[in-house]
Amino acid sequence: MPRNGIRLFQAFGITVYLSWWWFLVAVIELQARSKYYGSPVWNVAEYLSLFAIVLMHEFGHALACRSVGGKADRIVLWPLGGVAYVSPPMRPGAMLWSIVAGPLVNVVLTPVTWGLAMAAPGSADLNRFLWSIAYMNLGLLVFNMLPIYPLDGGKILWSLLWFVLGMARSLMVASVIGMAGAGALLLAALYFGGTDPNNWILIAIALFAVIQAWVGFKNAREIHRRQNIPMRAGFACPNCGAPPPRGTFWVCSNCRSRFDIFENAGRCPACGMTFQSTTCMACGARSPIAAWVREMPPEGVVRRVPGN
Repeated sequence: MPRNGIRLFQAFGITVYLSWWWFLVAVIELQARSKYYGSPVWNVAEYLSLFAIVLMHEFGHALACRSVGGKADRIVLWPLGGVAYVSPPMRPGAMLWSIVAGPLVNVVLTPVTWGLAMAAPGSADLNRFLWSIAYMNLGLLVFNMLPIYPLDGGKILWSLLWFVLGMARSLMVASVIGMAGAGALLLAALYFGGTDPNNWILIAIALFAVIQAWVGFKNAREIHRRQNIPMRAGFACPNCGAPPPRGTFWVCSNCRSRFDIFENAGRCPACGMTFQSTTCMACGARSPIAAWVREMPPEGVVRRVPGN
């Protein structure tokens, strides 16, 4: 997934970037619909409006994540849509709200876009433009709610199952369903689609979904494995509250030796290099090691990763 590109602007502490690949797909899409309007200006306006809707959708994810105490400071627009880099607390409710908020933006926009389309004056190009935006917003909502991980529908399924099955098992189930659904979508696009550029975009989305669902399945197995690892008492991630595992799970960037960063106060015992911060294995947030220190629990108490 792209993490950078052209920096567009910053709002609410969230920086928005535009992937360089966006321009390539934009040219293809504009050429494919060049005869739909009387002027190419409408084609450009339509494409920009589509990504304005995508951007509002991603801001929905990011702001919802922040409202539950998570971290969200980056959005990247790329050819297949947008990506909001969010790290909600590792709780099913927090994850569910962070995901649901994106499609809710499209739900709110649906009566607005359809109302504008139905109230449009007699201009042919303006009518086509407003109806296109209305159908695009509705299409994004319906497609994105398919229960195919990593689409929002698949992530919502994961969050709901999390309440019953726990984080690892629910992610495994959602990923398997996602691989099956994305595979079916890919076969349908290959069988029924023609040379329409929109069909190639659908194929690319389906391939992306298959790959991401497989990554999700592997992550689920890794999470399940980590659940059986003893957790270190007296420390917790300042972002999500998950305690770190006890063991040599860190690799020194200087000598490549494996060591326990919390047991050695951030110092590699092999080469002496000292690290001031580390990354949480549960949520991926990086924090100073000093911020991990918590009050020592009563003797014999073993902390588990939240949500499991």
